[in-house]
Amino acid sequence: MDRVRSAFNSVIKSERYSRFTLQPEEDGERHVEVKLHDNATDDDTEVGQAGGSPSFRPAPPRQSRNTLCYMALGLLIVFVIGYMVGFISHRKPRVEAVSCSKGTEVEEQTIVDVPRPAEVQLDWNDVTELLKQKLTAPNFVQTLRDFDLPNHSAGSEDDKKLGNRMFEEFKTLEMEPWTDKHYVQLPTPDSNHTNRVVFGSEVFEPKGYLAYSATGKVQGKLVYGSYGRKEDLDVLQKKNVELKDCVLLLRAGKLSFAEKVDNAEAKGASAVLIYPDPQDYTYTITTELYGHVHLGSGDPYTPGFPSFNHTQFPPTKSSGLPQIPAQTITASVATTLLQKIGGPAADASFRGGINSVSYTLGGSENVTVEVNNALVNTELHNVFGVIKGFQDPDRYVVLGAQRDAWGKGYARAAVGTSMLLELAKAFHAMVEKDGFRPRRSLVFASWSAGEYGSVGATEWLEGYMSSIDKSVLTYISLDGAVMGRGSFIASASPLLYSLIESTLKEVKSPLGSGAVYDMVGKSNWEAKVLRPMAMDDPAYPFLAFSGIPSISFHFINPNTESYTYYGTNLDSMDHLDYQTNHRTGEITAVAAQFAGQMALRLVHDHLLNLDVSRYGGLITKSVSQIYRRVKQLSQSGQLKDVSPNWLNLARGSFQRAASSITNDIYNTDLYDKEACRILNDRIMSVERSLISPYVSPIDTPFRHLLLGRGSHTLAFITETTDMEQLHTQLALATWNLQLCANAMVGDIWDLDNEI
Repeated sequence: MDRVRSAFNSVIKSERYSRFTLQPEEDGERHVEVKLHDNATDDDTEVGQAGGSPSFRPAPPRQSRNTLCYMALGLLIVFVIGYMVGFISHRKPRVEAVSCSKGTEVEEQTIVDVPRPAEVQLDWNDVTELLKQKLTAPNFVQTLRDFDLPNHSAGSEDDKKLGNRMFEEFKTLEMEPWTDKHYVQLPTPDSNHTNRVVFGSEVFEPKGYLAYSATGKVQGKLVYGSYGRKEDLDVLQKKNVELKDCVLLLRAGKLSFAEKVDNAEAKGASAVLIYPDPQDYTYTITTELYGHVHLGSGDPYTPGFPSFNHTQFPPTKSSGLPQIPAQTITASVATTLLQKIGGPAADASFRGGINSVSYTLGGSENVTVEVNNALVNTELHNVFGVIKGFQDPDRYVVLGAQRDAWGKGYARAAVGTSMLLELAKAFHAMVEKDGFRPRRSLVFASWSAGEYGSVGATEWLEGYMSSIDKSVLTYISLDGAVMGRGSFIASASPLLYSLIESTLKEVKSPLGSGAVYDMVGKSNWEAKVLRPMAMDDPAYPFLAFSGIPSISFHFINPNTESYTYYGTNLDSMDHLDYQTNHRTGEITAVAAQFAGQMALRLVHDHLLNLDVSRYGGLITKSVSQIYRRVKQLSQSGQLKDVSPNWLNLARGSFQRAASSITNDIYNTDLYDKEACRILNDRIMSVERSLISPYVSPIDTPFRHLLLGRGSHTLAFITETTDMEQLHTQLALATWNLQLCANAMVGDIWDLDNEI
């Protein structure tokens, strides 16, 4: 090399020298710098800096053929080095995703520049096939058998052991498990003071009970009120049956226990008795019922805030706690009461399936109800595991299942817990063995005290209220996923409707031919499948309290809406096998594929599969109802100086904001990670922005403008007869909807200020 340099310098006529410096840059690469300096003297001698090469001066000029060859060779070397420097310095780095389960650092490597980032992603057909291969009926048959336990009531030692088992399973799968502890008060029957029902000379001591019932002893006229719906109680009043201070005897079904008791209390009843009528429940007439009557979710003695051990509990109670005693009785006891109740004959719609009873309305015979349930301080454990995403690990889908039950709870808890564990195993294997790289994280949650009104899940939501709605993309409930065979129903946020439809078309039917979509019927699938989400649905707190798009779904027998063995000691493997025609394992595998495939879509695709346009129809329908009602009240003179136009303008803002998201989806390069994340954040803002900021979670926990419960909802505005309240709530609802539209737009300079 020195001879080459000397030859190169010998052809330079001027007093100049060349310095080649090799210096390391911050990116770890080495660059060649060529500098030509004038005004050098013969005595100049420089020593290169650290990492560089020494400077040198030209030798006296000599002309020869060898010199020219060396000169040409030197020029070629300089050219090649310059080309390499330019090539290396203009390359783009790529961050390669690595498995977070092994705790390794993400390392930066350099590759050849390409128009699109070359991401390690299996295509959609690959990942769905992998998931299907791992969720098989034989696996579920074994797991279901393992979780078929005789008792695992909330907070019991068996419940904690099961929680510890889930923790160890997640740990084995390298899912970094953790436990969320809460300290709550759970009601249980007092063994020293039993609950009693006294009717004449008959004394009954039922074993079943209703958690969160008011305690005490009351007496009143016994009145039969069918299912206890508002329309049922209105029928009684039209027949001049006195409801004030009466004891209402109601059939189970149609409504939650809590809603029945709330309706009865609103009519002035002093107590409620609930029984399973043989027309609705075909099991033996001595079967006991268990449930709760809290018109809400979570621990009602810490409403709106979490029951952590360090919480300073104020003397506050949930507004959803009943003020009257409520108790379940068997169909056998109800038969005795109905045979002697007296009173006018009931309409045909009130009559049940007890053949020895004529179903009269009562109102003449006294009955005494005594409830002595006691509150017990209980420690609950929620158990979590996570498979972290490779691009947006702080955005995640939560799959959850309760593990507690009143008795065996096979369909209620064992099936969901089995699905949770098998899904965790499947996703872990896809990441570790098959190269699947989810963009976003998957969180697996095992809840406790679900039977008491989603207590464990709600306490978790309350504990992280300020941030959780910004991180959780969707909640998928696995509770009650298998109740039978032959049909399918679901309750969900409208944002998930399109995803439900596409998943129904892709998951194979458990009946053996076609997809689940074919099983339910291709025409008008929404009417056949979708149901309003009830307050006692395990997914409801996520949707109506926290503003998280949520879904619960059920494979079920045709022409049925619920599982008759819930809340009884008959919720067993044998009874579910009978309902599924002894194909429980196979149907559970299909149910897991449905839940898993929905989760896959949400963590696999660049763009979140949440359809913001699906809320448009529901909002338009609700606003139209309010518009007509306000116009009618204004024309009748009952309402003055109130216009529904502002609400309609807010509706227009929402529609335009939804359209802007749709347009931006088409115009955005989804391979641009930052642009895609901004777009996804706008999509995520829809559900949480529909949570009213104008009501307290203590007094009104279900704050969703459209799907919640309370005076803040659009449904309430269409029904209330209080004109002052209508005026106030109309204004607040208008701004709630406009705030949602503003959040969807994103940048403040793009806001729609027409309202």
